[in-house]
Amino acid sequence: MDKRFRSLLIVFFLFFIVFIIFIVFNKPISRLTRAEIDLVPSKEKSLIFAWPLTLKADGVSKSEINVVIRNNNLKFIEEKQVTVKSTLGDIKSISNTTDKGGKTSFELTSTTPGIAEVSAYVDNTEVGKKITVKFE
Repeated sequence: MDKRFRSLLIVFFLFFIVFIIFIVFNKPISRLTRAEIDLVPSKEKSLIFAWPLTLKADGVSKSEINVVIRNNNLKFIEEKQVTVKSTLGDIKSISNTTDKGGKTSFELTSTTPGIAEVSAYVDNTEVGKKITVKFE
């Protein structure tokens, strides 16, 4: 055989082997290098709770507001900044970061009787449904 033909065959087989390795190992490599999609909070799957729902409007009684941030696969998302807004009363620390369980807590007090409508936001998107707390 000619030396050129032999070297051309070697180059061809090297490229063929590299191509086969790329095809076989492409999926695992892409899984390792792909960004996590699970870090996107779900508006529908995230939760907001309050307890108690009825309390005195004395400025001392507190309702604990808990917000749980989850993705569409119901997995908890940590290290997300959550902001809470209320139509009535005062919220201690209106912005907190979620823990490993995707949870963060707030305290709501009021000196004015009425119904406070509380909503939570993450990434400028309202999460869960609004909840109400009654101050008497």
